[in-house]
Amino acid sequence: MKAKQLSVFLENKSGRLTEVTEALGAAGINLSAMSIADNSDFGILRCIVSDPDKAYQVLKEAHFAVKITDVIGFVCPNTSGSLAKVLKLLSDSGVFIEYMYSFANGDVAHVVIRPTDLESCDRILAEKEIELLAASDLYRL
Repeated sequence: MKAKQLSVFLENKSGRLTEVTEALGAAGINLSAMSIADNSDFGILRCIVSDPDKAYQVLKEAHFAVKITDVIGFVCPNTSGSLAKVLKLLSDSGVFIEYMYSFANGDVAHVVIRPTDLESCDRILAEKEIELLAASDLYRL
């Protein structure tokens, strides 16, 4: 199941991440998950939020470079090797994952992936009975 993720371009300077979180907080938008990848000049904040369309507008109005991309969320046991099994299912089927982030909570891990082929990935995970996260559930984590 697809969910919307925000990707926000951030200059590598003090306070930029604070500005994003303040803008979202002031608009009543909750962050469910996030990841930051950076180099020496800039970073990309990828995040799942409670209301992606509203967050997009809020950040655009605050002059951030932001886009919405589709991702897939799933659940796997929070045990050694569980994620590797799911990733092997995908790689054996030719699904390439551009990036991934995850977080564990108790006995389960929630995983967000950006595959190059969303439809195939979604189908394979469903066929293999991997618990997919509905967008509405992912936005509320």
